[in-house]
Amino acid sequence: AERHGLSSLILHSSIKELKQVIDMGIPPIVILPGLHDVVQHASIISGYDDNEKTIFHYVPEQKPSEEGIQVGVIPEKRFEKLWSEDGCLMVLLGPTDIISSLKSDENKTKSNRLCFESERLSLQKQTQETIDSLKKAVELNPDNSTALCLLGGVLNEQSNPDCVSYYEKSLEKNKNCYLAYRGLGNFYLKNQQFDKSEKNYTHAIEINDNRFGPIYKNRGYVRQQQNKMNEAKEDYQSYIKFTPNAKDRGMIERALNEM
Repeated sequence: AERHGLSSLILHSSIKELKQVIDMGIPPIVILPGLHDVVQHASIISGYDDNEKTIFHYVPEQKPSEEGIQVGVIPEKRFEKLWSEDGCLMVLLGPTDIISSLKSDENKTKSNRLCFESERLSLQKQTQETIDSLKKAVELNPDNSTALCLLGGVLNEQSNPDCVSYYEKSLEKNKNCYLAYRGLGNFYLKNQQFDKSEKNYTHAIEINDNRFGPIYKNRGYVRQQQNKMNEAKEDYQSYIKFTPNAKDRGMIERALNEM
């Protein structure tokens, strides 16, 4: 976008600021939870209705759900709750004069940009560069829950126990950080600390019970390891429900028949 004469800004924002940006003629891009086996997705916000208390957004091929989400429309309170899970991140692209008129903290915006750059580095398998980028992001803004959670995730992939403190710090900044609880669950699962793993998976599910289907398979496994067979069976059933196209569906169904 910047190569085409546009400026960009990445913010941890609010509903009030979101509406102000829309009123300025800039459709913001927000990061929202995914569904089934997709952890996150980006959505373009095209408008809002203060009378109906709804937010208009664009998500390709989205279907209605029991939570009140319809194609292109989501209740404002529901939107705010979902948005908070990833720190109310908002990406703005627009003419330089408009973007520069928005008030923002330079260190915070640099920190947010480094988070996005670290995602690119991670996809390129540049692990140390990813860690360095995220540590710089945290240095610029110690309150950046996104940077803390991402850093925890990279360290978790390296089986580095330091990931725990970063996840916990992320949760101190954003108590609704689903991914931090999920990350802690994964770390404790790998280390066979099944009680702690179950506890953190449960916290994540309490925040959003249909965000990521595979979390139920993981919690089912750790419950099975603790001989909580009825609860494990329920989790495996939820995994199939929320991940209908899972490649291991047949195997899970056979396991359920044997439980």
